[in-house]
Amino acid sequence: MPAPPQARPEVESLQAYSAPLEGRRGLLRLDFNENTVGPSPKVVEAIRAIPADHYAIYPEYDGLREAVLASLADMPGAIVAGADSTAPVPAVAPANRADGVPALATVSLPQPPALRPSLRIEQVGLFNGVDAAIHAVFQAYGAPGDRLLTTSPTFGYYTPCARMQGMEIEAIPYRMPGFAFPFEEILAALTTPPAGADQGWRPPRLLLLCNPNNPTGTRLAPEAVLALAAAAPHTLVVVDELYEAFTGDSVLPLLLGPGEQQPDGQKPGAAVATAAGAVAAPAAASETAALATAAGADPFAACPNLLVLRSLSKTAGIAGLRIGFAIGAAAVVDRVSRVTGPYDINSFAVTAAFAALADQAYVDAYVAEVLAARQWLVERLVAAGVRHHVDGGNYLLIWPQRPVAEVDQALREAGILVRSMAGKPLIDGSLRVSLGTLEQMGRFWEAFAICDARPA
Repeated sequence: MPAPPQARPEVESLQAYSAPLEGRRGLLRLDFNENTVGPSPKVVEAIRAIPADHYAIYPEYDGLREAVLASLADMPGAIVAGADSTAPVPAVAPANRADGVPALATVSLPQPPALRPSLRIEQVGLFNGVDAAIHAVFQAYGAPGDRLLTTSPTFGYYTPCARMQGMEIEAIPYRMPGFAFPFEEILAALTTPPAGADQGWRPPRLLLLCNPNNPTGTRLAPEAVLALAAAAPHTLVVVDELYEAFTGDSVLPLLLGPGEQQPDGQKPGAAVATAAGAVAAPAAASETAALATAAGADPFAACPNLLVLRSLSKTAGIAGLRIGFAIGAAAVVDRVSRVTGPYDINSFAVTAAFAALADQAYVDAYVAEVLAARQWLVERLVAAGVRHHVDGGNYLLIWPQRPVAEVDQALREAGILVRSMAGKPLIDGSLRVSLGTLEQMGRFWEAFAICDARPA
């Protein structure tokens, strides 16, 4: 038989990212950082209400970007989101929040409109999950010989995406002990040619930051993210914020805050300039300070090389429907969106997204439950002397005293899935355990204590 045609060399040598295994249903899923209880009942109701004849229609996305902007307006520190703050948003305009803070429509905005930072719909990209957004970023910006700068260990999908484009990868390890972010090393890699580099040296094409980082949970302050973007204007800085709801470490509130009254009394553009001036190269700080003077209306004017990724998978519980967002300068969102298909997001995902964005109270309650369960579990890990590491995200790392493969298998036999980190740099021998409800973490702890031969 003749051999099949070969793919590109980059694909022939590629090792695909290991997606979740089959056969996970019916088990306690603590292996892939998913929502462990499912979506809001309003999401289920909305999907069930889809008329049968709509199954035959290509999906429509009208109003979805506006709904995303409305949800961003409800973040702490943000006062405006949307191309027209007076226009109605279909079905998802925020009512009074669960914490009593009034909705966007009732917030007093004394600043002149020209000074209000405001996202526009063209600054929001829609994707078939954040994985598809990451893939599109590499397709749009990665070329053979270009360099990806990231950290190690981090989300495993970045590497195959870079390699399929023929990119070089520079992965800087987190600092031990404690998995601290290697800020100075990343900044140097962005701005300083290495010893012996020729005059053709170029900064990395892409910097990918998972914040909080998966799997270490490492958190990077939003000001530091903006400083890195300011220091490297020719590098596209992509911030993967899938887990930010569990920590609040997002750059968006800083960018979308009041034009005159940030928490530190600065405009967003000025905050970028200040952060850059403190830690970045003088030239970058000077350039950013100049940009800050024009940053009143567009929150990304001072950092047009920044792209933020968000999802509804980890908190809203619709990972199975696949929908994600990219938020950044309109030009960057446009380029990344060009390499996707016209109907990548299905109608069920669109309907679910509208309903999920409209029920922020459900997400807030789930996040609060996860954080309470994390505290409960950490107390037991400390009391039992179990080596562990916990920081950001809805997961933590545990080092069992028995071989990690044995404990992993024993937990599976007990009906609980966790993720082995065997062979991964800095965290070899650990298990990554997703966090769920108090009841679920109680079930995990009881099984783990038996599987690892510890007193429950």
